[in-house]
Amino acid sequence: MMKRPLEKFRTMGLIEGGSLLILVFLAMPLKYFFDFPEAVSVVGAIHGFLFVTYCLFIAYMTFVVKWPFIYSVIAVIVAFIPFGNIILDRRLQKLEMA
Repeated sequence: MMKRPLEKFRTMGLIEGGSLLILVFLAMPLKYFFDFPEAVSVVGAIHGFLFVTYCLFIAYMTFVVKWPFIYSVIAVIVAFIPFGNIILDRRLQKLEMA
């Protein structure tokens, strides 16, 4: 497996995962507990852009780098779980070392 694309994918995964954490643990409480819905509007739009970019990275890894399909499925699933991309990054880091 080519290491450079995997490194870029891991970086993108951490950025996307971080945006999910900001959305869930900062913007959503601001909206519901402090009546500040603009936080979700802004952070949600940024997270949406990053999520689409992350999905494009998954497609690139699947079709161009010839990543195993199960990795792609797992990458999509963890995108919906807070801290999921951090866990996936640790696993991919071990894969990158091999």
